[in-house]
Amino acid sequence: MSEKTMLIHAGRVVAQVSPVTRGDIALRHYFEANEWLQPPLRRAISRAVFVYFRWVQWIAPKAPPFERVQHALELQRRFDANPASVKIEALAARAVPDWLREEMPELPPGWLLQLQRDPALWLRARPGAADALAARLGDCERTDRSPDALRYTGRTDLFLTPEFKAGEFEIQDLASQLVGLACAPEPGATWWDACAGEGGKTLHLCDLMRNKGVVWGSDRHTGRLETLKRRAKRAQLFNYRAAVWDGSAKLPTKAKFDGILVDAPCSGVGTWQRNPHARWTTTLADVRELGARQVSLLGHVAGSLKPGGRLVYAVCTLTRAETSTVVEDFSAAHPELEPQASQTLWPHELNANGMFIAAWTRKK
Repeated sequence: MSEKTMLIHAGRVVAQVSPVTRGDIALRHYFEANEWLQPPLRRAISRAVFVYFRWVQWIAPKAPPFERVQHALELQRRFDANPASVKIEALAARAVPDWLREEMPELPPGWLLQLQRDPALWLRARPGAADALAARLGDCERTDRSPDALRYTGRTDLFLTPEFKAGEFEIQDLASQLVGLACAPEPGATWWDACAGEGGKTLHLCDLMRNKGVVWGSDRHTGRLETLKRRAKRAQLFNYRAAVWDGSAKLPTKAKFDGILVDAPCSGVGTWQRNPHARWTTTLADVRELGARQVSLLGHVAGSLKPGGRLVYAVCTLTRAETSTVVEDFSAAHPELEPQASQTLWPHELNANGMFIAAWTRKK
């Protein structure tokens, strides 16, 4: 595979991006239309496109797409060799949209630098199996933040490994794993992952509960729930129930829970290292609308907690409207819940996504 070939394909993808077609969507459409592209070339094209969106504000917009991607990759190489070659002031002005300062008045320099790096790839091993898995896969690093987390630094396609096919690990960002640990569900308990998506955190809760008790996983999209079921089957986890829920006041069950996780839809600012195109498609109006939606979701599920039950709120964003403001507004509306300490997980401190986690306990 020549670099010129990769640049030509990446330039074609960039040319398809528009205000209504994000970089990740353009990539998906391109790969669907060019199924013959081999995995190594696909990975190189994807990385080049994401690098382009990290450095797009440094690049002449009218240059041919091929040259724009080439320029971005050269900027990335210079930065990787010497991060100090780019001033923090330039990153604050160009690496993030202007509206962000209204929601994040202080932009940590470490975070701005982290935004311009390639993201880490994190795995979640089955409980207690991280060392054995690392020995078999190779190219793995441990962290003291999560007992089952591994950072993979190799180049093998993990989806093709016998270990993945046998359900020995999931590909899950470290910050997401820390959400499961913050829930700390007990074996035999009843939990509800209210916004389960494709089930990454649902399966983590099931694993933490040692396949005992029950975890309800709900989402508005049936396709995501089907993916959850396939993943659970591969992992041999059976202590879950999948149910459709559209986020309204009409709940999928009348059951009461020991714990509820609301991993709410959010602006994803904490994932901007991994999804740099999202920096230029998300707006301040989106953020504030999402904040109101998050408070609504919490209000809908709060009545399903048992006395002494725990409600955990998590979002992979760092904006004020979706973090501290949500906690304040929801707490004021629900005096029956006792707020607990919240935490902000910064990407540059984790080498992972950014995440905000808050929790409440229903008073007995």
